[in-house]
Amino acid sequence: MLSSIGIPGLILILIIALVIFGPKKLPEIGKATGQTLKEFKKATNDLTRDTDNEEKTSVNKKC
Repeated sequence: MLSSIGIPGLILILIIALVIFGPKKLPEIGKATGQTLKEFKKATNDLTRDTDNEEKTSVNKKC
């Protein structure tokens, strides 16, 4: 999806965001977005790990 935007499109989006939010608020928004993605990735990994553990446990009980 992002590959179709290209570099000029990303620059245009950044300029529009800079105009809308201002130079002081933009780093805060970026930091909050990064933290949100980090927490989402951690939760997804934890959920996947829990599912893998349950599958291993059920296989061990059957044997």
